[in-house]
Order: sequence, then C-alpha cells, then structure tokens
Amino acid sequence: MKKKIIAITANTSWYIYNFRRNTILTLIEQGYEVIACAPLDKYSSYIEKLGCVHVPLIMDQNGKNPLKDLLTLFCFYKVFKKYKVDVVLNFTPKNNIYATIVAKLLNIKVINNIAGLGTAFSSKNFLNLVAINLYKYSQKKADFIFFQNKEDAIIFKSFGINESNTDILPGSGVDLRRFNVCPVHTDNVVRFALVARMLVDKGVMQYIECAENLKSKYGNRVEFLLVGFLDDNNPRAVHSSIIEKWTNKDIVKYLGVSDSIEDIVSNVDCVVLPSFYREGVPKSLLEAAAMGRPLITTDSIGCKETVINNVTGYLCEPRSVSDLCAKMEKIISMSKEDKVKMGLAGRQYIERNFDERIVVDKYLNVISDFFE
Repeated sequence: MKKKIIAITANTSWYIYNFRRNTILTLIEQGYEVIACAPLDKYSSYIEKLGCVHVPLIMDQNGKNPLKDLLTLFCFYKVFKKYKVDVVLNFTPKNNIYATIVAKLLNIKVINNIAGLGTAFSSKNFLNLVAINLYKYSQKKADFIFFQNKEDAIIFKSFGINESNTDILPGSGVDLRRFNVCPVHTDNVVRFALVARMLVDKGVMQYIECAENLKSKYGNRVEFLLVGFLDDNNPRAVHSSIIEKWTNKDIVKYLGVSDSIEDIVSNVDCVVLPSFYREGVPKSLLEAAAMGRPLITTDSIGCKETVINNVTGYLCEPRSVSDLCAKMEKIISMSKEDKVKMGLAGRQYIERNFDERIVVDKYLNVISDFFE
C-alpha cells in the first residue's frame, strides 16, 4: 500500500530541525513519508539526514511584497501537486495562511499551529488589518488548528472557526530525554541568559538596561548573556550595532546562535525572557525549566504559562525595567540551595505539562483520524 505523504512547512529549515525534529522522526517511524518544505539554509541538509525529503520554499518571511507572496503561493502549489501530499502540517504565520489556501484548493487536509500572534494583533494599521483578514479567511478552511494558549484560541473562535476542530497544545513541548536537570555551576558569579531572536518585542532592550543597572551595583558578581538570531532586516530588530555597543562596554556577552543550547543553560543560574510579544509558549523557557533553571518572564500571554510565580520563577510586568531588575535581584540574593529547589519545582512542572510526547501524540491522533 502506498505510504501517506505528510508535508511539514515553516518559514525556516532551522525551525523545522530545532522544533519539529522528533515529530518528523515519529511520523517516519509510524510509516508516513515526510516532506519538509522550507527555505534553504544550513539546516536543510540536517533535515534530510532525519530520513525525509527537503523541498526548498521561496519565501520572504518578514516581507510585505504581494508579488513575492504570490510566488510563495505558486511554490506551495507546485510542491503539493508534485509530491501528491495527503496532509499538510503548517507552522509559522505565512505558512499557516498561504499553504492552507493552496492545500484546500487541492483538497488536501490541513493542520495548522498558531504559535502566538506576534505583532499583527497588537497594533492597528493597514498591513496588520490585511494580515488579520488573511488569517480569518484561511483558518476557516483548515481541517484542524492547534493553539498554544487559550487567549489566541478565543480570538480565532470569534472569527467563526469550529471549536470542535481545535485544541490547545503545551507549546512545542520539550524533549525531556535531551533536556535534563544538571548541577548548578560552582563559581560565585550569578549568570543570566536571554535566549530569543534579538527583537525589541522580546524585551531585549529592557534586559540590557537591567544588565547595565545591576552591573554597576554588583560588578563582576553578575553576568548577562544574549543568545539568538540577529536579524537586521526585521523592522522590529535590535540592530547588531546596538548589541556590539553593549558588548564592547562589557555589559552583556552576545553568544550568537547555538544548536546546543543546553551547554549554555547548564552554566547559568536563570533564564530571562521579558517579552511583550504575543508569544505562543516560548520554547527557550520550557527547555531551561526542564534543565532545572529558575525563570523570569513577563505576566503576558504565552509567557505566563511557563512559570508558577514565586515557585518555579518570577513573573514581572511587561516593559517595566524596575520590576525586571527587582526580580533579577531576587535571583542574585538567593542561596544556591533555594535556586536548586526552585529549579527542581520547574522541572516537575514541565514534566507534568510540557512533555513533547504530548504534542507529538496529539498530531498523530488527528492525522490518523483523517485516514479512518
């Protein structure tokens, strides 16, 4: 019998490899043929080593040029037709919209993943209204939609989406076999890390300002790390020149992008994400908590789900430098024993609620229902 073909689409090969690797491996194990459709980058070859086919996608993920987006639509059409795809799993915004429209024209089943709503729903301007209407139009056509928080689900249900064809996932989940609790480092330096794309909405500037304030107070007793993509082409980017300026002043250390984030997290005391972006559930926070590290993040949609306040970490007010500093000072003044206790509580919380196997099993169940 011919294998059923599953296409997984996203706006970068990096995303598919780092966030959906175990989904691909499980689908192949279950007897499906998997096509990964994303723009070419160095992770495209890594994806093929998993045992699936990588098909290059033409996409300008940050662009607003309708002609380029038409090219993306045509690219999806060619790929889905050529490979005779049975089910499409979409991730990231443009894929959720454009791949859905094309797949339904071809009568292909679609499962979308709405991992936060970003800036499109946070401010009203012409382009954002266009994006919202594209979401409304396309998501009504999807066969099933996974959300990562209940607030986003409520918004989309107001668009007329059938609630019975939706579910809420615990983010992207965490591979608990890979991200294990590790010992706290033994020197007397308290280290913080922000792991995210270097965007204004991720709270990078608030973090840097706190780093400057706390460095002036505690000197070499504290360190502040930045880890993640620089994207100077993104209109919401914290420009590389700004990062370089603060690095040269020895306020922060920028470590770039890492494929072994556990090596960095194992050497820090706390992972911080002061985001005021409409997040899904930030994977960097889930991974850090799984490794037994306290978290500091904002009391905002997507982020607040990762922390039990005062138990596994601290919630702070979005955009508030003073509140963020206060929460970071709590970590600085905390004994190693209390940090370990808070971190272990975080690990237990992740085990109960954010195991990646929960996510993969939910996908398998929906896909198998399509073929009954």
